[in-house]
Formats: sequence, C-alpha cells, structure tokens
Amino acid sequence: MANEHILVENEEGVAVITMSRPEVLNAMNHQLDMELHQAVMDANADENIGCIVITGSGEKAFSAGGDIHEQRVDARERTEDERDIRSAEHSLWMYEISSSPKPVIGMMNGLAYGGGAVLASCLDIRVGCENTKFRFLAAAYGRINCTWTLTNQVGWPKAKELLFTARVVEAEEAYRIGLLNDLVPASELRAKTMEMATLIAKNHQPSVIGIKGLLLRDMTLDLKGMWENERDFTTNVQKGFGVEEAFPEFLSRKGR
Repeated sequence: MANEHILVENEEGVAVITMSRPEVLNAMNHQLDMELHQAVMDANADENIGCIVITGSGEKAFSAGGDIHEQRVDARERTEDERDIRSAEHSLWMYEISSSPKPVIGMMNGLAYGGGAVLASCLDIRVGCENTKFRFLAAAYGRINCTWTLTNQVGWPKAKELLFTARVVEAEEAYRIGLLNDLVPASELRAKTMEMATLIAKNHQPSVIGIKGLLLRDMTLDLKGMWENERDFTTNVQKGFGVEEAFPEFLSRKGR
C-alpha cells in the first residue's frame, strides 16, 4: 500500500525516509508515525540496506512535532482508554526506531520541536545546517518525554537544562554540545549526510549491527560488564574475520 505522508528512496545501500507534510511543517500525525515506523522496520529487514536516514521535506522543518489538530479531534472523539492505547503505541514506535539494529541518521533540514525533537533524540547520529534548531517542549505543555534519550546525547547537566527550560537550541549550540555530529551549509546537507551514511552502509553489516547492539546494552553497565559483553559477543555470537578476510587488499599487495 502506498504511503501517504512519507517518501522512501534506496540509494547506495541507504534507505532515505522523508516525512512529507510540508504544509504543516511535517507535523507527525498517527498515519505518519505508523508509516515512519514501518519504513524503518522494512529497512532493517532488507539485507541490501546498511544504514537509514530520516529527514523532513522542505527547508523549514524536520518536524514541528505532534499534530495538535489531530490530538484535539482525538480528545473529542476517542475515549481515554483509546487515547492511552495510541500514546503507548507511539511511544513503542519511538523506542523501536531508537533500538533499530541498523544505524539511523537524522538529516536535520530545519526545526525539530516537540515530537520532532523527541524523534531526533532517538537517532544515532544527526547532521544539521543553519536552519536546524531544537526545542524539547514537554515541560512547557504539561507532558514528559526524552528522559531516556537526551541524556545519552548531551549528558545529564545539559539534558536537564534543555528539558527543564524547553528553550530553543540553535544550530551552533547544538553542534557545540553534541546534539549535532556535524554542521554544514544547507546546500551541502544531503551530500554530507549521504557521505556518512554510505560509509556506514559499505562496512560489514553484522559488525556495525553488533557494535550498535553492544553500545545500547552497555549504557548502564560498569567497565567490567561492558568488557564482558563484548568478549561474550565476539566469542559466542560473531567472531571477527580471519586475517585473509579482514585484509585482502593488504595481502594482495604485500602478502608473503
């Protein structure tokens, strides 16, 4: 079935998913959320895809956040239990995007406010431009989110500040505090993002997936626990390549 609110392109082993509701700054309604989640799951199931990129259409917004008009209709027409089910579903989708086995990069073409900032904080890497800005708005409108994602991106003190104040974070600051991995002119944003994504996609997929999985597992462990996780994984799950597989170019030139 055709998507209504996203576009999906496959390019050099990279799935590029574009949220496409530019008339409302790519506000995330239920249909868009569902399509976005499914597109990420499909990319994870595709052995030809090694990396995923998420972006928004237009130059103004990655996503302005949740669709408030839809939320208002839901408040009128759905029971509290029905709304709770939808909320839980949306939250699970964000978690499953964050825990995607394959790396997910945010191509931050514009503002990411509210739910758009939540989505951005779920991603592994973010590349931004001068149009990029973030605002973690939950405290301003009586909600709570990003407590499980933002600390992993910018550390506890800065995460507390951004979540408590709900202030705007401009592109330069976002880059300085680590919320953006790279900051380039808007005209170079896609090229820079795709350069990084294709580098990832060309690497050995099981190794990249294993590295991400271990990093996620290690978040709450001490140093010994982290070492034990890696040792167990590389012994019992995926042993590294032997010398012939790992260094074919070197051996073809300088092999003895």
